[in-house]
Amino acid sequence: MQRDILYAITEHYNSLTRSGKKLADYIFANKTNVQYMSITSLAENSNVSEATITRFCKELGMSGYNDFKLSLAKANGALTMKISSEEFETTTDDTDFKTICKKLFVVNVTSLKETLHLLDESSALQAIQILSTANRVYCFGQGGSNLMAKEAWARFSTATSKFIHIEDSHMQAVASSLCNSLDVILFFSYSGSTKDMKDILIPAKKAGAKIILITHFSKSPASEYADVILLCGSKESPLESGSVAAKMGQLFIIDYLFYGYCQSNKAICESNLETTATVISSKLL
Repeated sequence: MQRDILYAITEHYNSLTRSGKKLADYIFANKTNVQYMSITSLAENSNVSEATITRFCKELGMSGYNDFKLSLAKANGALTMKISSEEFETTTDDTDFKTICKKLFVVNVTSLKETLHLLDESSALQAIQILSTANRVYCFGQGGSNLMAKEAWARFSTATSKFIHIEDSHMQAVASSLCNSLDVILFFSYSGSTKDMKDILIPAKKAGAKIILITHFSKSPASEYADVILLCGSKESPLESGSVAAKMGQLFIIDYLFYGYCQSNKAICESNLETTATVISSKLL
């Protein structure tokens, strides 16, 4: 059924509720775009409730919405690792390697352009202010997003010692529960819709910590707990989880936060950058 999800929808169509049929019609008309949507985005665009979407997925034998998106991505042929961009036609099995590299370059640059387009200056400046006044800043995320959290910690560690990264999700939850109003969670989640996310953000919010969310979706479960939301570009299907293009957008956000932070804390950052550069230079041949 997973490989024939569109056929399964057709087969169940007559037994669906009115809202279920409305959702099915929208999926058939937008089957390529739906695989990139969060459940909140799909609910808004199709004018049905999230509960309707969840029920719809269950009726099709799916474990949930993410399982449905994965099946839809397979049905759309994403398993062939097709790469599309405005400058090039979609890749095929006989596309030469150099063309694939050029297409990947365009996709990555497009991600940066989209992230710049999504930049909300007031939100970015608010995030920088929150980071500047924080006592501790925990850089958290899970899976591929945890790698981005580690990148943020590594970048900021050259200018300040108050940024902290914890690898283990259990210890992230422990640290979050012990936060206070002077602490900040810099949380990375492309989807903003993971189960582990709630284990981190709910206790952190309860403890009074500020939360800066870096995500692709402005309306997601994680956004309910965020004080500031910074959006990254690049559409990522379930079969492209952890794509470099999505990471490029997040790296850009890390970079502009870093430079904004250093600009706001010029004296101490200049001193720390010089100190850390001197230490590292001794390790070079």
